Amino acid sequence: MSDGHPQRAGGPDDGAAPVPLRSSPGFRVGLSIAVATGLYGVSFGALGVASGLSILQTIALSLLMFTGGSQFAFIGVVGGGGAGAAAAAAATLLGIRNAVYGMQLNAMLAPRGWRRFAVAQVTIDESTATASGQRERLEQRRGFWTAGLGIYVLWNIFTAVGAFAGNALGDPKQWGLDGAAVAAFLGLLWPRLKGREPAAIAVVCALATVLAVPFVPPGVPILVAAFVAAVLGWVSHARATAGRPLEVEGLEPDVDPYGHRGRETAHEPRDARDARAEGDAE
Repeated sequence: MSDGHPQRAGGPDDGAAPVPLRSSPGFRVGLSIAVATGLYGVSFGALGVASGLSILQTIALSLLMFTGGSQFAFIGVVGGGGAGAAAAAAATLLGIRNAVYGMQLNAMLAPRGWRRFAVAQVTIDESTATASGQRERLEQRRGFWTAGLGIYVLWNIFTAVGAFAGNALGDPKQWGLDGAAVAAFLGLLWPRLKGREPAAIAVVCALATVLAVPFVPPGVPILVAAFVAAVLGWVSHARATAGRPLEVEGLEPDVDPYGHRGRETAHEPRDARDARAEGDAE
């Protein structure tokens, strides 16, 4: 996983011997994240079977799609009686963020040949966050591969465990599994609503979804909500660029896209960063 350039703690590519793997911060963080996240695959396996998928279909979904939010979106639509096209569309909307991560990781890791396909498969929130949290290129690669491959292996193992266990539970309504996908979705969304504007958009989208449910097929209401969110986001951006700035913070990513450039500014308040940037420009 090394790029062939020895490194040390003082900075990337400075000619010193690399840190041993057992002491590598990227490896240790990636491993802990892999264990914590991989175990959660049990819930997806159980919910996949509860939504009506077979055990093999549930396992295949983890093997091929492998992005937690999109997987839960897919089974949520299918479990609600939605069509496959609506389920795929909902999953795709949530998977767009991985394309953004991919552009960042392509510049950070510079994969070549077959590694490009491997990087694309294991590019998720956790592997990107682990890599971006390291300052040295070697540690970035160690963290990315440890978290990405570790989660992929454990997620699929525990998906299978959850699928077999969920199939043995019988009627999912007896255990409340029919509503667990919605609860998981809310758990993923709620911590990201850090401002008034995104919270207001979430409320409007929820209202649009409720109003659309009686009139459209299952799975389509989430697409309606996505369209409403896109329109509101476009209007917000247009007003901001017209000289009427709004509070646009809130749905912030879990990953600092510039974290690999150094930690000294990663947690610096935005106002301080802006003031410093203006001073540098002068």
